Order: sequence, then C-alpha cells, then structure tokens
Amino acid sequence: MRDAIFWPLVAQVALVALVTGRMYITRISEIRARRVSPQAFATTRTAAGVFENVAAADNFRNLFEVPVLFFAVCCALAITDTVISSQLVLAWLFVGLRAIHSFIHVTYNRVVHRFAVYIASTLCVFVMWGLFAVSLWKNG
Repeated sequence: MRDAIFWPLVAQVALVALVTGRMYITRISEIRARRVSPQAFATTRTAAGVFENVAAADNFRNLFEVPVLFFAVCCALAITDTVISSQLVLAWLFVGLRAIHSFIHVTYNRVVHRFAVYIASTLCVFVMWGLFAVSLWKNG
C-alpha cells in the first residue's frame, strides 16, 4: 500500500501542470492582444499591475502553499511505511478538492465557493498529519 500514496501526488502534479498551461496561454494571449513589451515583466515590480487576467497565476501560486504540506505528509507516510486506507482516501479527497478549487479560481472565481473548498482540502491535510502523528506515537 506504501506506493499507492504516490498516485495522489502524481495527480496533484498534473493539476499544477494544467494550471501552468492555463496561466501561460492566458498571459501570452494578453501580451499579444494588448501588445505589451516582454520587458514589462523583467521584475516583479514592473510586472505588477500589467496583467488584467491574473486568476491562473494566482491559483498557480496557491498550489504551492498548503499542497506543500500534502507532499510532505505523503512522502513521510511512504518513508515510514504507515500508509493506511483512510490516508489514501484523504489524499485523493485533497486532490479532488484542490482540482475543484482550481476550477473555481480560473473560471467564475466566486470567493465564498472557493474558500469553502479550500478549507475542506486544508482540513484533509491536517487530518492526514494528525493520523500520521498518531501512527508515529503508537509505533514508538
């Protein structure tokens, strides 16, 4: 069962790849449509405020916040060989909720909906960490 925990990680990376693609398509389209010089993006200071459609970029950055804790707990579970079925369910639930969060973020972007899914996915990770801590405690 240890290796099964890596499949949700693969799915999460695929989600990041999709959002990255969406971000680049959106940005390149906007640069072309508005005829913005690439030099306008030389630094974060000069790039700030240039783009009008920033949802995919915002979501991309968001995929490196709480998901870092997800990657860490999944790797810790594999290393210690303490993967249990409830951890797998929580891992897949996390990835599914993050996919929904990304969909909301890059489409209609209703903050209340996005936040509810964000909280639910974050709780999944915290429960995973809690279960991991309990397994460490039990195993000495």
